Amino acid sequence: MVRVFRALALMALTVASTGSGLLQAAAQSSYPDRPVKIIVPIGAGGSYDLVGRHLAEALSRRTGQAFFVENKPGAGTVVGTQAAAQSEADGYTLLVGGLSNMAFNSALYAKLGYDPLKDFVPVALVYKFGYVMVGRKDLPYAGLKDIVAAAKTSPGVITAATAGVGTGQQLVATAFMRAAGVKLQEIPYKGSPPAFTDLLAGRIDVFFDSMAAALPYVQSGQVRGMAVLSSKRSALAPDVPTMSEVGVPGLDVDSWLGIFAPAKTPPEAIAKLRREIRAALPDLRERFEKSGGEAWDVPDDKLDGFIASEHATWTKLIREAGIKLD
Repeated sequence: MVRVFRALALMALTVASTGSGLLQAAAQSSYPDRPVKIIVPIGAGGSYDLVGRHLAEALSRRTGQAFFVENKPGAGTVVGTQAAAQSEADGYTLLVGGLSNMAFNSALYAKLGYDPLKDFVPVALVYKFGYVMVGRKDLPYAGLKDIVAAAKTSPGVITAATAGVGTGQQLVATAFMRAAGVKLQEIPYKGSPPAFTDLLAGRIDVFFDSMAAALPYVQSGQVRGMAVLSSKRSALAPDVPTMSEVGVPGLDVDSWLGIFAPAKTPPEAIAKLRREIRAALPDLRERFEKSGGEAWDVPDDKLDGFIASEHATWTKLIREAGIKLD
C-alpha cells in the first residue's frame, strides 16, 4: 500500500511539473502579452532617442503589442542604464545601449552602479555612424598631413574643440591623437552647437563630431572636411578621405547603438525580439540613413564578443589617457 501511495504521489508531482512547464512555455511563446518599455538613457532627441523610437514603432507594428520609450536622463547615460539593470529580467524592460553606457562609463566612473558586461545581454545592434574631423574654413594648412606635422613640431599649437569630458567627441579626438602621435590643445564646450559656433567664427582650429552633425557644415563649405575616422569613406561625404589615406593609419572608429535586456531575461523573449528586430531593419534602413547613420545587423553569435572587445578597447584608452568623470 505504501508503494502504491508513493507511486501515485510521484505521478501527481510529474503531472504538476509538466503542467507548470507547459504553462510557462505558453506564457513565453505569447511574449509580449503586455506593453514593453524601452529606456532611453538620455533626454529626447539625439541618436539614442532616434533608435529607441524607431524600434518601438516597428516592434509595436510587428507584434501587435505596445512598445514605448521612457526617456530617463541623468549623469550622462548612467541613471537610465542603472534603472534598466535593476529592472525585472522578464523581457518587459529594455534599454538602448551604445558606446557611452556600454563601453565608456566603466572607465570614466570610479563607482558605477552597473556592470555593462554582467548586468545586460545584447539583444541586437542595429545602428552605427561615423565620425569626421573638420577644420575651420581658413585653416592655414593644405590638409591633415600638414596639421599633424605642425602638431608634432609644436605640441598644442592646433586647438581642438571637445563637447565635454567623457563625450564621444572628446574620446574620438583622444583616439586620433594617440594614433597620430600628436598633442592638440583641447578646448572644452558644453555640447556640439557652441563648438561649431566657435569653429565657424575661426576661434578654434578643428573639431571631431558625428558625420550627421558635421555634414551640413561640410556640404555648405562653412568648414573643411579633413578626414573620416572610419576604415572607408562615407557615402554621405565621398570626397572626404579616410585617416589612412592622409597619413594616420589604424583608426577605425564607429559609434553604434542597439537594444539590451537585463541579464537573465528569458532566452525565448530574447530570441523573439531578435527575430522581430531583424525583420524590421529593412524598413528602418532609409530612416537611419536620413539621420546620418546606417542600419546594422550583427550576427547573434558575434554580439557578446563585439561588446566585450569595444569595452576593453575604450576602457584601455580612457584609463591610459587619465580621463575621469568622478
